[in-house]
Amino acid sequence: MIVTLWRHGEARTAATDRQRQLTDRGRDDVSFGCHRFHDTCVERGLAHPDRLLHSPWVRTTQTADIVASAFSHARVQPCDALMPGMGVGDVDRALRDLDHPEDAHLVLVTHQPLVSRLVDYYLGETGRVPPLSPGALAVLRLDVAGPGCGTLLFWALPPEYEARV
Repeated sequence: MIVTLWRHGEARTAATDRQRQLTDRGRDDVSFGCHRFHDTCVERGLAHPDRLLHSPWVRTTQTADIVASAFSHARVQPCDALMPGMGVGDVDRALRDLDHPEDAHLVLVTHQPLVSRLVDYYLGETGRVPPLSPGALAVLRLDVAGPGCGTLLFWALPPEYEARV
C-alpha cells in the first residue's frame, strides 16, 4: 500500500484551533503541490490516490478538498484518528480497520506533530525526512501499518514541491 502523509496548508488564526482556515498562500501551495504530486506519481509509476482520509478540523478538511479536486476518483472521508492529540497507534488501528486493497494509495491529511511522527514511525528512524512544514508531504510504501514497515519513496516541501528521497 502507498501512503501519502500530507500536512495541511498554511492556516490563519481563529477563535479556536479547530476553526482555523487556510490562508490564500496555503491554498495556493497545496494546489500547486497537487500538480507536482500528480506528475511525480506518473513519473515514478505510482497509482494516484484512491482514498483520502483527513482530520475533521477545518484546515485539514480544506486541504483534503483541494487534493480531492486534483484526484476526483478518490473517496474522501474524515478520520478522527488524524486529529490533534491522537497518536501513531490510533492511526495504525484506523488503517487496519479500513477495507482497502493492498495496492491502494491512501492520502492522510493531518497536523503537526502527528504527521512527522507518523513518517518517523513508519520508517523506523527519526530525521530521515525533515519535519513537514505546512503543505508538505511524504510518500511511503507500507507492507503493513506498523513501526519500521515503511519505505520512503519521496517527500516534497512547498513552495517548489521538488520530490526528494
